[in-house]
Amino acid sequence: MPSVFTGYENLVAGFFGGFVSTIVCHPLDLLKIRYSANEGNPLRPQYTSYWHAARSIVGAEGFRGIYQGLTPNIVGATLSWGFYFQFFYALRERVTIFPEKFQSVNDFIIGCLSGSAVMCITNPIWVTKTRLCLQYETEGPKKYRSMWDCMKQIVRNEGIKGLYKGFAPGILGTTHGAVQIMAYNYLKDRHYVKYNIPADSKLSTMDYLVFSIVSKVFATTTTYPYQVLRTRLQDQHVKYDGVMDVIRTTMKAEGISGLYKGMLMANIRVLPAAMVTFVTFENVKHFLS
Repeated sequence: MPSVFTGYENLVAGFFGGFVSTIVCHPLDLLKIRYSANEGNPLRPQYTSYWHAARSIVGAEGFRGIYQGLTPNIVGATLSWGFYFQFFYALRERVTIFPEKFQSVNDFIIGCLSGSAVMCITNPIWVTKTRLCLQYETEGPKKYRSMWDCMKQIVRNEGIKGLYKGFAPGILGTTHGAVQIMAYNYLKDRHYVKYNIPADSKLSTMDYLVFSIVSKVFATTTTYPYQVLRTRLQDQHVKYDGVMDVIRTTMKAEGISGLYKGMLMANIRVLPAAMVTFVTFENVKHFLS
């Protein structure tokens, strides 16, 4: 007898994966965003380490300070992972661009297409998340009271286009998700073949943990600069004239290392985030199926 979720297992499982991983990992995401945005402006709080940053934020605002921007992060991550998994696996079943022996190339292309579709829907949410995360404890009264207040102010002061700041590097960043899902499925497919297991069988939690960690760290390290560009374009404290202006300004002031600011925290963050997202996704998907 078909389940009420038949055809939508990936969507619902993705919603669960994005929600749970965001609740667990948001404080690390906040620290990563603050490091990515900091171009040396002395008006911003200056932190000597990630631990110092966390202590400063908690000391000024309590533990709720490290959960600034949580609402748009939950909404954005839940929708993004749900739609991404649904689009990706639906296309993977129906679209064959290259022969099966080049399945990883197919996965990369399908991942880019799925990520671009999701970005068109969720970019406004990521803009509000970035701005809420960059409301510093040293600035006095908060400019934005909530996710919806932030969206309204952006539209009123900057127009609809303000909600799509960082969209260009965000589209470029779909290569991140594509590399991740490509590597993840490659590892799973190899595992099925190696142990002669039927495709899409439920694997052990340890298998999902290993595949998710390896694929996420690989994707983050190879595509990280786009995250810095996107964060800086969405930052309300600095005005840039586009992606190339951010690249020129960053390279001139900080060198190539400026494009990798926050990568340590990004990789530390992706370990628990990737594990929670993919393990939750796979288990919920198989439960619904």
